[in-house]
Amino acid sequence: MKSATKSAFIVAAAIIAISASSPLAKAQSSGAAPSDPQIVGIVVAANQIDIDYGKLALSKSKNPEVRVFAQQMVTDHSSLQKAVGDLGAKLKVTPAASDTSKSLNQQAKSTTAKLKKLKGAAFDKAYVENEIAFHKAVINANDNVLIPSAKNSELKSALEGARPLFQGHLEHVEHMQSALQ
Repeated sequence: MKSATKSAFIVAAAIIAISASSPLAKAQSSGAAPSDPQIVGIVVAANQIDIDYGKLALSKSKNPEVRVFAQQMVTDHSSLQKAVGDLGAKLKVTPAASDTSKSLNQQAKSTTAKLKKLKGAAFDKAYVENEIAFHKAVINANDNVLIPSAKNSELKSALEGARPLFQGHLEHVEHMQSALQ
């Protein structure tokens, strides 16, 4: 097995293993419902993570499709981040740290370190696989933890309204994965 292919395989396996034990998956199974400030904190953390992943891809990838997708992640998640901040200010809800948001940030540091070690097609493949796992986890947590736990109706509505965006990102990156193979 070529070194780049082997590296991509190792990172992909790690990403898949991490996504199964992700903070978002754990939040779903823990039974402890996050508060509205914690939900906002989780959403802020998840958006920033995907913005950072997109920026990393823009700095490393030469693949036009990967670059277009990465720019879309930066643009869409930056807009969503602003909307969450505006809604939080309107509702007087300050994002609060939680075990989930802290764990998300720790996991993102680890994933980013692994992605930074890759180049070329190995990076593109690992980035795309990470985006698929990340968006699946976000959609699952949004549907099964965040929306049901939100007490404020405007926050709940905003989470419901963001779902089609997350689903569109997932479909886009899954299509891109097929094209890369």
